[in-house]
Amino acid sequence: MRPVPQPDPATPSGGRWRTLVLGGARSGKSAYAESLVGAAPTRYIATAIPDPADTDFAARIAAHRARRPAGWTVLDGADPATALRDAHTGPTLVDDIGTWLTARLDAHDAWDAPRGTITPEMDALVSAVGQYPGRLVLVTPEVGLGVIPATRSGRLFRDEIGTLNQRLARACDDEIYVLAGTRHTMVEGAHIVEQ
Repeated sequence: MRPVPQPDPATPSGGRWRTLVLGGARSGKSAYAESLVGAAPTRYIATAIPDPADTDFAARIAAHRARRPAGWTVLDGADPATALRDAHTGPTLVDDIGTWLTARLDAHDAWDAPRGTITPEMDALVSAVGQYPGRLVLVTPEVGLGVIPATRSGRLFRDEIGTLNQRLARACDDEIYVLAGTRHTMVEGAHIVEQ
């Protein structure tokens, strides 16, 4: 892994700084990603598409909304590839790639389809991330640390998000792993823990 540079998160050198923030469920990855942009006026691309019948998920969304600064512009349910191609100044935060992937699999009824069914949409997202001209923070789940899922849909999601995360990491300037609310970085083979 490449050494981790130390930019000013609000004003990256050269106008670009793309960070991929990974972590497991309830790891603190979203809160950590939000801290990277601070109180700067930020465009927040919320990829979740709420189900009115799912009150637990609605409560999670409400907790995220309550944590965001009032000056942020929120795009709910937006396609990140399309939004990243729009002209925008200031930081952009995408939360999260896993809910985007789930929505795309749902939209194509691809849970039982062959792997790679949504590859064109993944290609478009990776391309938009790679070409994004400003500060960008992406939040994504890391699901490859547990057992092999028992269901085909679980294995499909794990495989697709794993492949997509690898591609997004190559398109970004920095990758951060969040575990229990703490940043973890690999630098030249050494495991570095940063608060």
